Amino acid sequence: MQRFDVIIIGAGAAGLMCAATAGYRGRNVLVLDHAKQAGKKILISGGGRCNFTNRNVEPNNYVCGNPHFVKSALARYSSQDFIELVERHGVDYHERDHGQLFCNDSAKDIVNILMTECDWAGAKVQLRTEILSVIKKEAGFELSTSDGDFSCESLVIATGGLSMPKLGATPFGYKIAEKFGLNVLPTSAGLVPFTWHSDDKQMFEPLSGIAVPSTITAKNGMQFSEALLFTHRGISGPAVLQISSYWQPGETIEINLLPNMDAEQALFQQREKHPKQSLRNTLSQWLPKRLVETLFNEALLDKALNQLIHAEVDQLVKDLHQWQLLMNGTEGYRTAEVTLGGVDTNELSSKTMESKNVAGLYFIGEVMDVSGWLGGFNFAWSWASGVACGRDC
Repeated sequence: MQRFDVIIIGAGAAGLMCAATAGYRGRNVLVLDHAKQAGKKILISGGGRCNFTNRNVEPNNYVCGNPHFVKSALARYSSQDFIELVERHGVDYHERDHGQLFCNDSAKDIVNILMTECDWAGAKVQLRTEILSVIKKEAGFELSTSDGDFSCESLVIATGGLSMPKLGATPFGYKIAEKFGLNVLPTSAGLVPFTWHSDDKQMFEPLSGIAVPSTITAKNGMQFSEALLFTHRGISGPAVLQISSYWQPGETIEINLLPNMDAEQALFQQREKHPKQSLRNTLSQWLPKRLVETLFNEALLDKALNQLIHAEVDQLVKDLHQWQLLMNGTEGYRTAEVTLGGVDTNELSSKTMESKNVAGLYFIGEVMDVSGWLGGFNFAWSWASGVACGRDC
């Protein structure tokens, strides 16, 4: 049986970050993963460019049953710390809207940084290894794998959530947590597109490919202002992905299709200038014509502005600024960027990520009930939780 100080299950963002951090402390570290390649989710993120962090990471950018949990780790390893690591490795990057940082070249650059750091820190990464069993012993843990037996003092679970099963996502981390008596909160898909009800699908499917600026509000008041994209299956785009993490099945969402203008005022101004202009031509100056013709009935659109009665204008303004949509559901884990829920953070130390009741057992990254917004926040949590754990395990 091979003995290590620390064994980390999962060679993703959090696992590799933790391995390098622990290795630099002089710990003898082994990372195990069933995949053929380390950092698979990193490689496909950001369209292959990896949105590796955000300039403005705050605790309120996270969905977590205990909103205070993320504060300690984020404060002790900031986005600036990771930016400096990227710069030290000579990787060029650029900033997009809302402080999002991407590699200029390829997401491979981020995986290479992490693998190089593990190498320099003396942490061993072993792929294509199935974990068959995990047993708690007095002095740590024993693991039986497809590639032999291992023992360790500290065991770190960095197996991620259920999103993107094609990349090898499994519920392994939750099963380990439950095996050792930790509470696991119900999981669901987050940062995920919505799907239409069948009757709506027929009506809206022709709009596929149209994108408009929007402000979307969830029932709990959470609100995001970014692009909304119509797809064959439903709606997507940054604003939709963001709000999906705050949506519950059966709830409506409210969409403001003209977030940067006052529709009522604009209609009155247009009526004064062009009283005989049709409503269709007026609205088509502000929104794609196909969208206008789908949302409003033909008789109304054919009316001249000076023919509209008060009630019609009121309803029109409401439909433009407060369009209520009841979606069928989401596309689920298949396309979700994160998994909501997971290992209950009340079971873990916010400083070290160690289980409060099982000495030497740690959980980091997406396997726990911490989900970031779109825009590099989930990677920021992987780096911060990985470092917090790596400094202790």
